[in-house]
Amino acid sequence: IVTLGQELKIPVVVDPKGSDYTKYSGATVLTPNKKEAEQASGLAIVDETTLNLAAGKLLADLDLSALLITRSEAGMSLFRPDAAPLHIPTVAREVYDVTGAGDTVLAVLSLGLAAGLSIDDSANLANTAAGIVVGKLGTSTLKPAEILDEIGREHRDSDNKIKNLDVLAEIITVE
Repeated sequence: IVTLGQELKIPVVVDPKGSDYTKYSGATVLTPNKKEAEQASGLAIVDETTLNLAAGKLLADLDLSALLITRSEAGMSLFRPDAAPLHIPTVAREVYDVTGAGDTVLAVLSLGLAAGLSIDDSANLANTAAGIVVGKLGTSTLKPAEILDEIGREHRDSDNKIKNLDVLAEIITVE
């Protein structure tokens, strides 16, 4: 699949399993969690320095275009060979269940890339989506309106003068 994706210039996004990631070599993006990244790199991730070392090792060893490491309450970190790391914090909220959060990240990241968004924008969108699903009980689905509402709340004070009715109602209620 990775080879075919490269030939057709289609991004291949992988949620890796196991400790041998060589089978994913050449994929566009891998989305391991912190523990999986530690196992695959052979490095304990205890701070930002070791996080960067582990990510650099995986990027180089696997010839990846990008690596998105999910880090639970610390958010997620996007690494690319040609750019500074992008650390995306979580949005503070009550967490009910993390079941499916990684799958949501993978799905929304892939959707963003397929729609032509940059890897940075796709990762930010995936972070927003994951933040919503962890606030629900059990394995949960996500609706586009939920993402739009969340983004509207995050950017309530933007210069955008045109807002949809739901965002306006939220602004009036809060303020």
